[in-house]
Amino acid sequence: MNQIDLPHLDQQICACRLCPLFLERNLAVPGSGPAPADIMLVGEAPGKEEDLTGKPFVGRAGRLLDAALERAGLERSRVFITSVIKCRPPQNRKPKKKEIERCRPYLQSQIEILHPKIICLMGNTAAQAVLGRQGIADLRGRILEDRYLVTFHPAAVLRNRNLMDDFVSDLKMLNTGGLRLV
Repeated sequence: MNQIDLPHLDQQICACRLCPLFLERNLAVPGSGPAPADIMLVGEAPGKEEDLTGKPFVGRAGRLLDAALERAGLERSRVFITSVIKCRPPQNRKPKKKEIERCRPYLQSQIEILHPKIICLMGNTAAQAVLGRQGIADLRGRILEDRYLVTFHPAAVLRNRNLMDDFVSDLKMLNTGGLRLV
């Protein structure tokens, strides 16, 4: 993909027909936040409420993410939030490998345009899509390749509230000088 600006990339994402997910979507969900952005959060895929609004993390997982960001001392307006794939899979199923492959250039372009200092990969799907690795138990809370922080996906925290303190602790790492966020 050629280097373009974020509004044009968003237009491309919203008009995308590279995989069958466009057939059932209401709205594509490119992402939202400041550009450039020091911090980027990457989730798995839009859910039902995201599909209806075109905005990332506005459903139950989004409300949990907002609460966790607040506890971590981060304002949502300071971070760019997106997902590995930009259209909702039917019944919120896990994205298929081919869907991830088709959407990967969009995520890569977002990273190039935004130049984030740190990218928080939320969940196994994001870790696998970006780093080619998964295993949250082993990866979470660690900075990999001097740029990637792996943590739980907010939906996992919804299913197991015992993960909330670790999730917030990981998000606090995004807000520290130790990550060279100037």
